Amino acid sequence: MRELDLQHLRETIRIAKESRQAGNHPFGATLVDPNGDVLIRSGNSYKDNKGVGHAELNVAREASRLYDFEFLEKCTLYSSVEPCCMCAGACYWAGIGTVVYGMTEKRLAVLTGDNQENLTLDMPCEAVFSVGQRHVETRGPFSEIEDEVAEGHRGFWQ
Repeated sequence: MRELDLQHLRETIRIAKESRQAGNHPFGATLVDPNGDVLIRSGNSYKDNKGVGHAELNVAREASRLYDFEFLEKCTLYSSVEPCCMCAGACYWAGIGTVVYGMTEKRLAVLTGDNQENLTLDMPCEAVFSVGQRHVETRGPFSEIEDEVAEGHRGFWQ
């Protein structure tokens, strides 16, 4: 399981790099079905959607449009960085059953500082999921790739 998680997380890092190159914030997310196939990919869309253009929210919104709740409960959302409380809520409401992330929101806050485009919230996604009426499994962070995720943010938030 861990090797598969790392493979999908590295895909989100690649998407985050593309997002940054396109002038958006360096975040990426994917939705993976129970067989391990990627269904939806998205980078951040800050240029078009400002503060609500988060990669995870983009994926959750598209997933809820395309798939039914029962299917999404068996799917996994992968994110380069731990989903913020807005994105965790979107995953919850879409019905996504598992969320896996590479780096914590706390570590992201160290990288972004007080940049007005990404004022992080100090609330783990597990805290959001813990108050819901259905279980959402989480896995992360992954120490093996935290530096790879952080590298995509270096020099961006100054």
